[in-house]
Amino acid sequence: MRHPERRGRRAIEAAAVAALMLGAGGAAAQAADAPPSAAAPAADGTDVVVHPWVVPPPNWSPEAYFTNLKDGATTEAPFVARFGLSMRGIVPAGKTAGSAGHHHLLIDQPLPLDFTKPLPFTEHYIHFGKGQMETVVDLPPGTYTMRLVLADQGHIPYFVYSKPLKFTVSKQNKGVTPASLLGTPRVELLSPADRSTVQLPLRVQFHASGLNVSNAAPKVPDTGHFRLVLERPGQKAEIIELEGGQTELWLNPPKGSYNARLELMSNTAAGNVVARARPVAFNVP
Repeated sequence: MRHPERRGRRAIEAAAVAALMLGAGGAAAQAADAPPSAAAPAADGTDVVVHPWVVPPPNWSPEAYFTNLKDGATTEAPFVARFGLSMRGIVPAGKTAGSAGHHHLLIDQPLPLDFTKPLPFTEHYIHFGKGQMETVVDLPPGTYTMRLVLADQGHIPYFVYSKPLKFTVSKQNKGVTPASLLGTPRVELLSPADRSTVQLPLRVQFHASGLNVSNAAPKVPDTGHFRLVLERPGQKAEIIELEGGQTELWLNPPKGSYNARLELMSNTAAGNVVARARPVAFNVP
């Protein structure tokens, strides 16, 4: 049964997003001179990204998901699982920042029956309390199911989770190290694709490998938050700060050719860029 307090939080959050959507309605008229974004607290303390081009996702529902894996896939182990998150931000375990939380990977486990109790620490409930967005999964041959669950500072789950993902491990390769799979620490723009023509609304997805992401407010050491810079010929750059620890945005920008630059900004050293992604060009017809 859903906890009454959590139902209330979801209702307030939905109202805040609706208000943001109304504010975004004049995006086309304000686009040319839109100010830089800011992370503004909603009624329940949730950080939302305020910018004329930012719109809620089509399903209007927070969810976790895998950005690089498909249901029913067959793969060799070990492999990398990357985490995505919609309408919520990341914050490490033990820290509070609105409705932000940290990821948990459940392997061959259903959703918890009681969402008021903390998730256990076992090999089937893997915690990512530093603000990680990925992990290396190493399992023997067989068929498995896994899913993501977002939880708060005390590992108590939110009603934010992924669909179950079923996959088959055909072979387990020995001697493969996580470092060889993960590569060097970096940030990436997962979507849109470089030199693509996009449809609106546009989903912009970010990823950090070997780096930790967090809501900026708690100022957690060794964490950063994303900043997206959108450039158009003849226009000033649009700067969108994701200080709430968000790892994706849905945008409704005006027509034109864009160059997108993604940066991970330090949460403890103001103005310090931790990492930069390769720029991505795209066109809005």
